[in-house]
Amino acid sequence: MGRVSLRADGTPGPERCSQEALEAMRYLRLTVGAGALVEFDVNQGDAEPITLYEGRVESMLLSDLGPLDSPTRLYGYVWTSGQQVAIRYYEARPPDSAARVPICAVVRMAKGQMQKLSGSLPGTAVLKYSRGGVFIVDKFL
Repeated sequence: MGRVSLRADGTPGPERCSQEALEAMRYLRLTVGAGALVEFDVNQGDAEPITLYEGRVESMLLSDLGPLDSPTRLYGYVWTSGQQVAIRYYEARPPDSAARVPICAVVRMAKGQMQKLSGSLPGTAVLKYSRGGVFIVDKFL
């Protein structure tokens, strides 16, 4: 993850996927749009509501994402400055493996479910749900 520019509302701006991530995803046949269910923060599994903190996060696949089996760990970054939380993933670590695989994936949920709840303090985001959809992308928009 390089330095990501922020939009006026505090959400992350566009970002390219690394060449290594594009090659790894092509090798694994992780196609753009492939999706799975993810627990946002392994340290707060099944907590609802959940409090996410701005910064690095370790998440866990709850369903398979192509060849990445549950409970593969996903490593990324959470942005909490905007009205909606943004989570981008840059690496995956399959179970029983020490190797981290570069990827590009984002959390997406319908109906405003990534919207911060009232009571979210600066640098945090309280969300109603602790899990959601994660999807492979070839660039971050």
